[in-house]
Amino acid sequence: MSLTNIAVNPKVGETIFSPELAARFDKLVTLYPVRRSALIPMLLYAQDEIGYLSDAAIAEIAQRLEITVLDVRNVLTYYSMLRTRPVGKYNVQVCTNISCMLRGGQELFEHCEKKLGIGHKQTTPDGLFSLEEVECIGACSWAPAAQVNYDFHENLTPETMDAILEQYRKAGQ
Repeated sequence: MSLTNIAVNPKVGETIFSPELAARFDKLVTLYPVRRSALIPMLLYAQDEIGYLSDAAIAEIAQRLEITVLDVRNVLTYYSMLRTRPVGKYNVQVCTNISCMLRGGQELFEHCEKKLGIGHKQTTPDGLFSLEEVECIGACSWAPAAQVNYDFHENLTPETMDAILEQYRKAGQ
């Protein structure tokens, strides 16, 4: 099913997600005393299934949680790991917040730009890598740090970052 052919506001009872994920969502909302508490897990699961959070996915999650689309967007725009556009197979997020910046995070991000040939929020022509400069990934004690999809990498240097990118490149071919 192509997401481009799906209405932004699915009818009650319809889903854009796989039957397995829809069932998981149904169960998930029963685990919390307040439905809204299931929002972040639902966003992560939806993103894992379709690759990003489309307007249709956002609308359906809002409907399932009985909150507004704006409520969903307010949460998803806060977290750098949630995205509303397709990205490469490996989404490289380099932290440049204060701890990482003081230990070379900005230089590491610039190194990644040169190595991958792309800038902030861009994707390589082969679709393998996307690159983002992010404010914090919660690894301040191990700065500079980066995250590739859900994998954290700490105490980085340009050389260790090159080796990490090469491992992902080999895995992605």
